[in-house]
Amino acid sequence: MSKARELANLGNAYSDGALSNRSLIVNGAMTIDQRNGGSAVNNANSYTLDRWYFMQGQASNTVAHNVEQSSTAPADFLNSLKITVATAADPSTSNYTSLFHRVEGYNSAQLNYGLSTASTSTLSFWVYSSVTGTFGVALQNSAATRSYVGTYTINASNTWEQKTISIQGDTSGTWVKNNGIGLGIYWDIGVGTAQSTTAGTWQSGNYLGLTGGAKLCQTSGATFYLTGVQLEVGDTATPFEHRSYGDELARCQRYYYQRDYTINNYEPIKFPCWSGSTSTLVGEWKLPVTMRASPTVTNNGVGNFRLNDSRGNDQVCTSINITGSNIHEVWLTLGGANSTFTVGYSGYINTQSTNDAALYFDAEL
Repeated sequence: MSKARELANLGNAYSDGALSNRSLIVNGAMTIDQRNGGSAVNNANSYTLDRWYFMQGQASNTVAHNVEQSSTAPADFLNSLKITVATAADPSTSNYTSLFHRVEGYNSAQLNYGLSTASTSTLSFWVYSSVTGTFGVALQNSAATRSYVGTYTINASNTWEQKTISIQGDTSGTWVKNNGIGLGIYWDIGVGTAQSTTAGTWQSGNYLGLTGGAKLCQTSGATFYLTGVQLEVGDTATPFEHRSYGDELARCQRYYYQRDYTINNYEPIKFPCWSGSTSTLVGEWKLPVTMRASPTVTNNGVGNFRLNDSRGNDQVCTSINITGSNIHEVWLTLGGANSTFTVGYSGYINTQSTNDAALYFDAEL
């Protein structure tokens, strides 16, 4: 039996037993990609795979990277997150490019950061890169006033390597311990000197990168794959905590939920509603899980929805508005183009005949 398989089996034992739920990372195996379904993202400052945000502050607005879900992965993993440098650039003093993951305060509170009892934690992950060298990865509080930069070395190009970084607990600073941002973890893809520092100690200030470290963004065509990301209490990395797909999806939906309806399925949108006026439908949308906060709601175009009432009347949708929301449900009012409804009658929503329809519920950190 391979060493990787032995570790995976041990990891499954941990996941199923008393030591389950030890990882603070959501979607560390990069299996969930609700927004993009595996398609590449080349927009700076946007979420890519679920819970993974690509952040870029450059003097130029030129998009220099593509980020996507990949099937290239080490043994016992299905997916990774892939970054491709489309246009090389040297990070100037104040520019930065980072991939980051934010941990909710309720989950990171167990680290006791800001107290004398702050715990040591261990960050582990698998990485595969065309660029070798010593890279930086930073931890930071929500106010960006406390930062820690750790290092890892990629020894061989285009080879899967597992990295482990132990981080002493921070006994200073203010750390959010509710449903806000408890902790941010930033992979230095190309952070300039203004936000780079030396490694191995907590510092006051906003630092996201390693002084003198390798910067992926400097090499055109460079690739970087990341998966198996785990952050846990203790000074030793345990085998990766593999969760079921359904469990991981539900964890992701606490922060973002997307509901797609395709015209090929002829599926009415399950949204119990009634006519609030002659041109509106009003109803309650039950969220699949308890979300972190009341979500914002957007869509892929109001004209992709069609409003129907129980008397056989229908209208093209012209507006979708939130009239109330909490962490369990959202009240929506959908406006139509005509005045054909009778107030008080039940109704339902459907797709138009030409386009798919989608609703996006966002409660990201």
